[in-house]
Amino acid sequence: MATTPPPTTTKSETPPPRSVLRETAFLRLWAGTTASGLATWALPFVLGLAVLHRDLGAAGLGLVLAARTAGFLVAVAVGGVLADRHSRRAVVLWSALAAAVAAPLLAAGLGRSLVLMTAAAALAGAGQGACRPAFQALTAETVAPDRRQQANAAMTMAVRSSTLAGPALTALLAAFLDIGTLLLGIGLLWLIAALVPAKGTTTTADSTTDPAPRAGFRAEFLEGIREARRHPWFLAGLAALVAVIALGYSATSVALPLISRDRYDTQWVLAAAMTAYTVGALAGALVIARWRPRSQGWAAFAGLAAYGVAPLSLMLPVHPLVVVAAYAVAGIGIELFNVPWFTATQREVAPDKLARVSSLDFLVSYGLAPLGLALMAPAIDAFGVTTVLGACAAACFLVPAAAALVPTARHFARPAPTTTD
Repeated sequence: MATTPPPTTTKSETPPPRSVLRETAFLRLWAGTTASGLATWALPFVLGLAVLHRDLGAAGLGLVLAARTAGFLVAVAVGGVLADRHSRRAVVLWSALAAAVAAPLLAAGLGRSLVLMTAAAALAGAGQGACRPAFQALTAETVAPDRRQQANAAMTMAVRSSTLAGPALTALLAAFLDIGTLLLGIGLLWLIAALVPAKGTTTTADSTTDPAPRAGFRAEFLEGIREARRHPWFLAGLAALVAVIALGYSATSVALPLISRDRYDTQWVLAAAMTAYTVGALAGALVIARWRPRSQGWAAFAGLAAYGVAPLSLMLPVHPLVVVAAYAVAGIGIELFNVPWFTATQREVAPDKLARVSSLDFLVSYGLAPLGLALMAPAIDAFGVTTVLGACAAACFLVPAAAALVPTARHFARPAPTTTD
């Protein structure tokens, strides 16, 4: 007797995850972060134009930029504690407003008072520094964990696009606007950064839920350091990042203009290499927005180590297109590291300590970069450009490779606890 075959069950199809670019809260956060990044990049460029217009001397430019860096380094540590102690959205608001207030003060001091400009630059740097860890923590509050890598890639693409198109746009605006007006435009960007982002969907930093008295600033900052030490992959990544920035990036920043002039007798190599680096970074962000490597930590460290090809290409008498290609590879690699690094930090670090741990990242990497730049030129004079570039290239390759051997580095994650029956 024939039997009726059982009905076929249709496989339940789960809808594809909604793109983070369709989330209004993220788009507002993205717009604010992009505005702050563009304002951060534009200030030294506009001040450089002020030197060309003789509104500011070279020594004055150095003093103003140094004050900005000092303000950043002090505020990034303070901002990390404040963003874990209070609302991350409030920290973004007030720090960006501080940077916005600094812009008209810079314009008022231009050509009149170097003291006022120096103080305003320190205020601008402080606003920038306090924003950075708060924005990192606010991203974790706004975006669901499964879409944070896409969100971080979108953030870095916006910053790289600004770096690529910014010089031409600023130069075009400078043909019609004076330096003071451009500085006010930077203040407007900071106003956007202050007012546009929405409040996060979680309240991990809301101090009203904890009636217990707060520890002092120093104790809370040290608590953030202890949290960072719980994650060996984070400490290893920070060491590798410092090696690449303070040695590799500093060496190429000093050597590339010299080699472009002396070896190739043209400034085209300098411009093309820097453009290729930015284009490569954009390509890297596009790739890592969707790519999920099985061993994300090892893949990220490999990308970071790829920066070593940039100083390596400057050591050798190669065709200039080889130098340009090496910088493109370095740009791709740096974003293959950055995006998973930020995503893993947002995932693995305790939410109520995320801003403090992020501030350590910015404090160490940004804090040691000026030291590397300051020491690089004397080192080149003492040992020669080839020797210095070779040592820095070796550091770019070897330090990330050593960091990849640290426990928990393979996946940028602590191992899951084992259960016993």
